[in-house]
Amino acid sequence: MASWFKGKSKDGGNEDSTIQVEAQVIENADTAAPVELVDDFRVEPALVSIAPELYDQAIDERRALVTLCLYAHDRARSSGVAERIEEGLAAVGVDAVRPDGAKFDPSVHEAGGTMGTEDDALDGTVAETEVVGFSDRGQVLRPPIVTVYTSKATTA
Repeated sequence: MASWFKGKSKDGGNEDSTIQVEAQVIENADTAAPVELVDDFRVEPALVSIAPELYDQAIDERRALVTLCLYAHDRARSSGVAERIEEGLAAVGVDAVRPDGAKFDPSVHEAGGTMGTEDDALDGTVAETEVVGFSDRGQVLRPPIVTVYTSKATTA
């Protein structure tokens, strides 16, 4: 079964064109993966490819930009500027890591110091984050430097 549609030409002319669309094409369009518009053309995501050298270049440039943002974040004198940099990084998958209150894990945290506590339940937990860490979609870019609670019983 086919459907027929009349439409105007794209260049604004007066000639009409008729398009035949098969029923199967319409049915498939309802269940197909979403498409995106690129320069006013519909592009199926599975059909889009990029040359390997362009992909590598894009990855290298992203890495350089993320590194520059981390550098700027560390030197920001305004908490608002640092927060805005973190928001921008989060939008592209780079998250700030502040493990305050979490159990200290030397595989993902770097100890910068210790703080004594009377509460034995806090022993070995992160008291505060001294330097914010960052991860890129779960991969650690830089571990956070933290202060860890230690029980006064173990320090005496």
